[in-house]
Amino acid sequence: MKKIFKSALLLISGICLLTACENDRDSNPVIDITKTNDVTFLLNAPAYATNAIDLKNTSDSIQFTWKQPDFGFPIAAQYKMQISLDGSFTTSYADAQADATGATIADFYEFDNEPVRACKQKLSTEDIAKGMQLIGGWGEDNVPDLKTAYIRVKAMTAGLENVYSNALQLSFAPYYVVLKEAQPLLWYLVGNCIGDGSWGNEAGKIGTSLIPMFTITGEEYDKATGEGKTSYTGYFPEGGQFKLIKTPGNWDIQKNFSSFEGIDESKFETNNDGNVCIKTGAAGYYTITFDTKEDVITIEPYEGTPSVCTSMALPGGHNGWNETNAEKDGNAPTALTAAETSANAECHIWTLDLNLVNDAEVKFAANNGWDKNWGCSDFPYGTGTQGGDNIKAKAGKYQVFFNDITGQYMFIEK
Repeated sequence: MKKIFKSALLLISGICLLTACENDRDSNPVIDITKTNDVTFLLNAPAYATNAIDLKNTSDSIQFTWKQPDFGFPIAAQYKMQISLDGSFTTSYADAQADATGATIADFYEFDNEPVRACKQKLSTEDIAKGMQLIGGWGEDNVPDLKTAYIRVKAMTAGLENVYSNALQLSFAPYYVVLKEAQPLLWYLVGNCIGDGSWGNEAGKIGTSLIPMFTITGEEYDKATGEGKTSYTGYFPEGGQFKLIKTPGNWDIQKNFSSFEGIDESKFETNNDGNVCIKTGAAGYYTITFDTKEDVITIEPYEGTPSVCTSMALPGGHNGWNETNAEKDGNAPTALTAAETSANAECHIWTLDLNLVNDAEVKFAANNGWDKNWGCSDFPYGTGTQGGDNIKAKAGKYQVFFNDITGQYMFIEK
């Protein structure tokens, strides 16, 4: 590592050092300052670090702050936090889960929040309790009243090994967290030929200018991370431009032209922003497939010429199976809205904010009739087929997405 740092110093000689991140509490006691790989990296102790923290009743989050790692030269880093019950930090929970034999035992858990760039982060008390429970292997009946744990920060920088802060020893009163499998990890398409074409990336634009990738029937998704294969099939016009982002409201984590593998450069090119751009004469239907576990993205022509639907509804037991977009026999309609509304787009993605008061069987039906309808018994994700089984939907609030080319649908819980 010393050689790496010396080489980096030569490359950036003459550049002034960056100011370290602001520390919310300069008066915090210093606990176990360490050097990892010759880099001083200090995680500060919260103000109440000397007391046991009641995770269920104290507050909903705990703020942690740290000093930027002292690499000896200016460099940007991203940070993630980790927790261990014994302070060893040798085997992550994710690695243990990946071992199908069950022989690998985890001794630390890395919180699945997005990496942060600032030198501070709030950890929810529920996430802390969950992390302790996962590596402790506790059930509902054997959660300890009081437990010591160690928290540290991982700094990630391009081209360098990860470095780690000192580990803070803290005392917690944990509680049992009802665990749920992670939902499939969905990235979002955005561009001038996606949705309304406005490039809006805020969370409120999901279904308007941000369109999620769809789950693929038969694919398995990691129970802890939600990683797996997703896809999007649609029409891309000449001059269309797009990219993918992971988190609405954040451009930092994105996939553009350079991220696609085996891309046909006779049909696609890039520009100064790294967008995937459709070349002249290359307009058509394409399927984008993103394996988020392997970090592999491809785009291939879609065979066939789909018809364009004029309307889409969600008839079912909740509205007397009204397949139209108007009131019928005293039953209200449940109409979906076209997600693609820009002049550059051709509509095949439909969306709906749905409040389903009771469990109900439903289907997708086009053009105010039953001639074109899609169904499948799977819920909340599936691929409907013409005249297929009813979708067995559960009561809840959802943002619904449907692709009339592929029949893929998602009921995303809100």
